Formats: sequence, structure tokens, C-alpha cells
Amino acid sequence: MNRGSLFSLCAVSASCLLFFVFAVTQISHASQTAARPTSEPPTSVARTDYPDWPWPRGVHEPAKPDDGQLFHIPGSTKSYTDTEINRSTSTVDWFPELHPAPPAPVISGKQGAYNACGQCHLIDGRGKPDTADLRGLPVAYFLQQLADMKDGKRRSSVPHATVNDMIPVAKAIDAQDAKLAAEYFHSVPAVRGARVIETDTVPVTHPGPHNVQLVDATGTKEPIGMRVIEVPEDVNRTMLRDATSGFIAYVPNGSIKRGEMLAKTGDSGRTVPCATCHGEGLKGIGDIFPPLAGRSPAATARQLYDFKSGARDGRYAALMKPVVAHLTDQDIVDLTAYIISLQP
Repeated sequence: MNRGSLFSLCAVSASCLLFFVFAVTQISHASQTAARPTSEPPTSVARTDYPDWPWPRGVHEPAKPDDGQLFHIPGSTKSYTDTEINRSTSTVDWFPELHPAPPAPVISGKQGAYNACGQCHLIDGRGKPDTADLRGLPVAYFLQQLADMKDGKRRSSVPHATVNDMIPVAKAIDAQDAKLAAEYFHSVPAVRGARVIETDTVPVTHPGPHNVQLVDATGTKEPIGMRVIEVPEDVNRTMLRDATSGFIAYVPNGSIKRGEMLAKTGDSGRTVPCATCHGEGLKGIGDIFPPLAGRSPAATARQLYDFKSGARDGRYAALMKPVVAHLTDQDIVDLTAYIISLQP
């Protein structure tokens, strides 16, 4: 290694150490001054004009009588009724051969306490744009998030977020079931959740069942603006809760390159390079810093906004607060576009 390379390596190591010391100090201070837990968003949050795209909305469809029709998916030997797919506390598993055997909390939940994890996060944990991708998360990190939700320290910047549905689950699930779910999702390898398309125009969309955004039947297009739009590759399979059917992520032209610059350099100190904590390729480091690569832009953006607003104020939130403090809406679009473009 030449002298210049050694100097650069030492400089990077020193900056990482300084940031870590700062972060530990922030965590210590936060733990000493923590307010009483509450399920309500912090009163200090002044912003009310959050963009819509990170929090996909859905529509409620009145329940129809189940006529017993069995639904099928090409390539699967399984068949399920509408009740089993949409009106059960359990979840469906179209391709059990593609993942480890799920434990009870994931596939059936606990009657009278909480529904199956797979109902919202799908059977292998990949989730949808409105929920989190749980695949490959460190067990300790997973359990810490449940603890933060249970203690009222992980909420949302907007009232209609799906994290509100998770808080009762976090309070109801016992330690043994939580650990079983955490170990299962950790064992499932992550793959990129969407096919990424950079564009200036996108199909007009509208809210559908399960908080899925549906392409308008007219085929009309509109400017993408400062948004990321995620739609199913195959609407029918998504509605049948088929975890193998992915999404398309439409991102603004140039956003991936801009996001890469911001993620890798921090833009002259405006933020911290993401790899400082989340590792090379943003694949995560240890139990504190989760993998980010290839995850839904909407899901990632929600966390950035929640850290910035203070709605997410759990055990390690102090590490992220200085990172997001000066991010703009455009930065968040660009960063999430870059992150979804990466291979896990």
C-alpha cells in the first residue's frame, strides 16, 4: 500500500471513529432525557406537508360472500379460497419450497393476540411498498424494533402509516414468538424488491386493495415530479399475496446518480456517507446497522422522514438524526432511488 492510500485509509477510519463517538454520546444523552413513552406523534413535529408517495394509501373493499372458488397461481401446486387469502388471521404460502419452513408466528399468528406476520409482510418477509422488508435483518435489530414500538418510541410522522398496525402486534407478541419470527426472517436471503425504471413520466395510479397502487386502466401518463412510484409487476398475483411477484419502481431520471453521489460522499458534510455505518454496498454491519440495499423506496423514505421528525426515536435513533437533519425531499427521492438500484 502506498503512502497516499494509507493516509486516505487512516483519514476515513478517523472520521468513522469520531462519528461513532458522537453517536454514542447522543444515545447516552437521549436515554437519560427520554420522555414518557406515547403512541402519539411528537408534538414538536411542525411539518404537515409530507409527500404522499412514502405512505401508500389503499381502498377498503366490502367483503363479498365466499363462493368457495379456489384460486391458483402458475407454477404452484397450492390452491386457496378468498377467505383463506384475505379474511383469515393466517397467511397463504404458494411456494413453500422456496424458503425455510415458517414458524407459527409467521404463518398462523396467535388466535386472539395477533395475526400472522406473513399477512402484511408476506410469507418470506419481503413485504410490499407499504410494509417493511424483513429478509436478512439481524435478529437483535428486529427485536429492538419491536421493543421500540412496544415502548412508544417508534411511531410515524403521518397518522395513516402502517406502522400503527404494528404497534399492537409488538405489544401482544411474546418474547419466544418474537425470537422465532426474527430468526426465520433473518434466515431468508434478501433479493431486490423491484425492477427500477428511470423516467420523466409514469402511469397515472390510484389506491387499490392492500395499499397497492394500481395503474389506471386508461393508460394515461403524467410527470413523475419529485416522487417514486411503485406498482405491481402482476396485479393479480400481488392481490393473491404471491411473494414471488415483484414490483416496478419508477424513479426520476438522474435520481440514481444523484443518490449515489450523496450516499457515497455526503455532499461535503451535508450528511454522512451511508457506508460509514451500513457497510460496503449498504449490506449492513452487525446488529445495529441494518442492510438497506435493494429495499423499497417508499419503505426507506418513511424511515428517513420519521428519524427527521422525531417520530422514530428508539434506542439507536440518535445515530441517524444528524444524518437526516439536512436532507431535502429531493435528497430522499434520490437516496431511495439509489438504494433500490443496489443488489442486496
